[in-house]
Amino acid sequence: MPMGSKRKILPSVLVLLLLVSCAGVREADVNRYGAEAPALRLNRALAEHLPPGTGVSEDYRIGPEDLLEISVFQIDELKTDTRVSSLGEINVPLAGRVKAAGLTAGQLETLLAGRLRDYLEEPVVNVFIKEYRSRNITVLGAVKNPQVFSVTGRRHLLDMLSAAGGLTDEASSLCSIQRTAEDGSSRQLITIDLNELLIGGRMELNIPLEAGDVINVPEGGVFFVDGAVESPGSFRIKNGTTVTQAISMAKGMNYEAEKDGIRIYRDTGKPEKEIIKVDYDMILAGKEQDPPVRNNDVIIVPKNGFREFFKNLRSSIYTGFFSIGKGM
Repeated sequence: MPMGSKRKILPSVLVLLLLVSCAGVREADVNRYGAEAPALRLNRALAEHLPPGTGVSEDYRIGPEDLLEISVFQIDELKTDTRVSSLGEINVPLAGRVKAAGLTAGQLETLLAGRLRDYLEEPVVNVFIKEYRSRNITVLGAVKNPQVFSVTGRRHLLDMLSAAGGLTDEASSLCSIQRTAEDGSSRQLITIDLNELLIGGRMELNIPLEAGDVINVPEGGVFFVDGAVESPGSFRIKNGTTVTQAISMAKGMNYEAEKDGIRIYRDTGKPEKEIIKVDYDMILAGKEQDPPVRNNDVIIVPKNGFREFFKNLRSSIYTGFFSIGKGM
């Protein structure tokens, strides 16, 4: 076959091979692999887990200024309304002065029944909380409606996050609750992982709140993506961003990406950075965990030398002929 014929056939064959090899390799967008906006996912979970209504839970502890209705079965004369004093006490006919603050309604019923046994046989006491004292709970940070809320009755963490309109897109997956003792002598900091609470379903983390609590939802940190991605740069961590989500935020990997050679360079406070190997395809196949990104992580997607060579080769193909290097 003449040399000119070889030159005409070879480009066509190369183009066909390149088209076949490229099919299904490039994934510019990995949203279909679970890169849903994290704040959207947490807000949806918040709506699903939030108990209906805003009623007071059975473990509500009576406090100063609460108004109580106390009655004794079949003894109308002992029915009374009484407000808890600033010292946490109430005065009940026959039972006398009783310390009510800190007790649940059921515990106070038991206490009063014991006091009344000196006068009645098997008294049945009912305590109903007619009015709850007003308490201030503050919600700050990456929520849609941060403010100081004046609430009555028992409130839990999810109640107040919902009252604040849910999380913003910049919200971290962690929130803190700063709690000060009534006498101001001590301060407690409680940290809650919202992913564990809302996504993991650990409802014991939906803790009851107290007067003066300050809830703070900070914004997420910053990480970096570089290498064989479409849009390298710095990005903000949003509610437990994972590696696959981080790559999606960088608009996905390009053709030259070596998916099994991804590295996370993590600052540990030491001179040497921790290097974490990640296999993208193994994560998508469910054989490896999708690791969460931390503040100041640097994610590098390396280039596959063989694929980069063929990309450069493809760019040198022109209509009717091709050239590679000198002398061709």
